[in-house]
Amino acid sequence: MGDTAANTGTGLSYTVANMQGLGQRERQEDAFAFCNATDPAKIAGEGLFAVVCDGMGGMADGKEASERAIDILVSDFKSTTREGDLPAQMERSLRNACVGVYGLIGGMGGSTAVVCIFFLNKLYYVGVGDSFVYLLRDGQLLRINKEHNIRNAIYLRGIRDGSMDYEEARNDFEEAALTEFLGMPELDEVDALRRGLPLDTGDMVLMCSDGVGGVLDEKEIIECMEGRTPEEACAMIKEAVLRANRPGQDNFTALVISCGQ
Repeated sequence: MGDTAANTGTGLSYTVANMQGLGQRERQEDAFAFCNATDPAKIAGEGLFAVVCDGMGGMADGKEASERAIDILVSDFKSTTREGDLPAQMERSLRNACVGVYGLIGGMGGSTAVVCIFFLNKLYYVGVGDSFVYLLRDGQLLRINKEHNIRNAIYLRGIRDGSMDYEEARNDFEEAALTEFLGMPELDEVDALRRGLPLDTGDMVLMCSDGVGGVLDEKEIIECMEGRTPEEACAMIKEAVLRANRPGQDNFTALVISCGQ
């Protein structure tokens, strides 16, 4: 998808673009979707919806897991009540997707998910796994989600018990293994913004799988995005990932959403 702009008539407009690549994998196991990206009236009434799901290649049926998750999340978005608690509905939707993927694969596979709704000039987010959501504002890049993996679980435990000893995480060969993902029997934790994050003109949001976020550092991402249209940013991100030429490069997917007037 190239740059697509939609002005809601009630504040911010949104321009979106996306890109994908196989990397060195045999098939694409990432999946993504936009809803209402080209319809200003629907954005004003329902919001702009964007989602990235990364099927877990180390387990069975990553492609089927990510695609099943997308189907459920998109369907739930279309039935979301905007007068209700939007973050709570988004969390229920993510749990629905977890049940759906588990029912399809029986615990033998799964998918990450990062889900964003842009509504009334605010960003709402839920997610599980290790995909990425970044906000670029005034030249500063902020990651607004956290990763559900063994490394971060150990770090958090160290903070809570006061030990601040992170050697266990650094020495754990499975530190990147996911602790939460769609396709588990039940999610223990969903990462979410409980209140909408106010957006400003000029803000850019990057949603991406770890084939992008795990390859490019923050400086490289800023260089790819700052001062560019979403389509240009996607092209620059793809070029940077390919230039990095990581051994065993994973599938990579990026969605870029720009806020304007």
